[in-house]
Amino acid sequence: MNIYARKKRWKIILFAVAIAIVGITMWYTNIIVKKVALNEQKNVRLWADAIHRKTALVKYIEEFFIQGREQDRKQVKFLAEAYKQLIKTDNPDIDLTFYVDIIRSNNTIPVILTDESGKIINTNNVDFNKDTVPYLSGKLLEEFSAFQPIEARYYQNYKNYLYYKESRPFTELRTVLDDLVRSFFSEIVINSASVPVIITDSTKRNVIEFGNIPPDKIMDPVFLEKAIAEMEQDNHVIEIDLVNQGKSYIFYQSSYLLTQLKYYPLVQLAVIALFLFIGYFMFSTARRSEQNQVWVGLAKETAHQLGTPLSSMIAWMEILEMDGVKHEAIKELTKDVTRLENITERFSKIGSIPKLETVNIVEVIHHSIEYLKTRTSHKIIYEITPNLSSNHQILVPINLHLFEWVIENITKNAVDAMGNVGHFTVNITEENDHVNIDLSDTGKGIPKSKFKSIFNPGYTSKKRGWGLGLSLAERIIQNYHKGRIFVKSSSLDKGTTFRIILKKKVKR
Repeated sequence: MNIYARKKRWKIILFAVAIAIVGITMWYTNIIVKKVALNEQKNVRLWADAIHRKTALVKYIEEFFIQGREQDRKQVKFLAEAYKQLIKTDNPDIDLTFYVDIIRSNNTIPVILTDESGKIINTNNVDFNKDTVPYLSGKLLEEFSAFQPIEARYYQNYKNYLYYKESRPFTELRTVLDDLVRSFFSEIVINSASVPVIITDSTKRNVIEFGNIPPDKIMDPVFLEKAIAEMEQDNHVIEIDLVNQGKSYIFYQSSYLLTQLKYYPLVQLAVIALFLFIGYFMFSTARRSEQNQVWVGLAKETAHQLGTPLSSMIAWMEILEMDGVKHEAIKELTKDVTRLENITERFSKIGSIPKLETVNIVEVIHHSIEYLKTRTSHKIIYEITPNLSSNHQILVPINLHLFEWVIENITKNAVDAMGNVGHFTVNITEENDHVNIDLSDTGKGIPKSKFKSIFNPGYTSKKRGWGLGLSLAERIIQNYHKGRIFVKSSSLDKGTTFRIILKKKVKR
């Protein structure tokens, strides 16, 4: 198992462990959140139940209030009847003690008896002197006009009127009830459950009271309509019918804490994902930087090591020429020495910014392949399009030594993949502002799952080799030429096509 297979396996294992840790954390957190949420929901339910009970209590007091008001009304009618009986009779033999006792027993209901002109004839349970206030008028009349006056006497078309108002206990009860209603609303909007509350009238549009909602938002009609709709959908609306208020509705929502708890697991997952992403990015950057330093150090050291024997070989070649030795092998040896000089130049440029020169890419590729032809199997058929004889020019800014290295690496890999027997083609095409270079072989192919990993340093399918060729090719194309190199297509036992994309020279 090579290093990348082991690396992939460890990645899968670590990823599975990370998923397990995150899953267990989320599961346990979710349990805690649910417990807190249930407790919060319980508080809201207790609050809602308390509101229902208080509503019933207020309703009961209201009914008691209405009954008291009706009793006052009946008592006044009873008093009026007593007055009628007392005033209209002229028979001295009739016992009027019963009616007099009824009138005397009234010590709670304020009563004023007037004639048709409003002149006060008699009073009871009032806080003013009838001698100083002879007529029922102004604010006093308004005060005693809450109820329709009762006609108390009919005599020769003359009428007396009995005016009355709420009894003192009833007035005190009304004050208590009003205070109770105000405190009831206050307890709703200022609740211990921290529940957002809106109390509206029967139209569900006009707000009577609200609590735990920013005042500026409640003034926004759009927000108010949306909030009421959401509250009505989420929770049961409490309907109340109070004195002087009519039918009202209490809308309430889950507390802000409960809402936050609902989204807490998602926020936690997002934070964990962000932390993992940042961690992966930092480690990946550090690893890439470390690899670059290794590459640069290795390349510089290789160039240095090649320098000494290469200088000796050049000296020996000069000695052979001075001695007049002539042989065909010496010419090829001279080519190889030149090639070694180019290789040394390549290694020395790794890690530094290379100088790009505009050249005819068609000619460069033809010369590179021509050199490799004599050093690979004669059973390999090479084909390059367009032909060199066509004089077709495609000007591309490249570093000649580094780019030839890329072509050489891909070609040698193709030869090895074909087992020194097959067909190797190079197709050069132009497209807008860039050039495509497709290098195809008829070798054993590459699995689709390996299309990216073959460019990793150290990856190789050979028994012998360092697995650095394609990695160097990718770095040269991407980092130094700002281009792209990738596996365009591949089929097992049919062959592989690599594509190189380079920017053409900008025409001015």
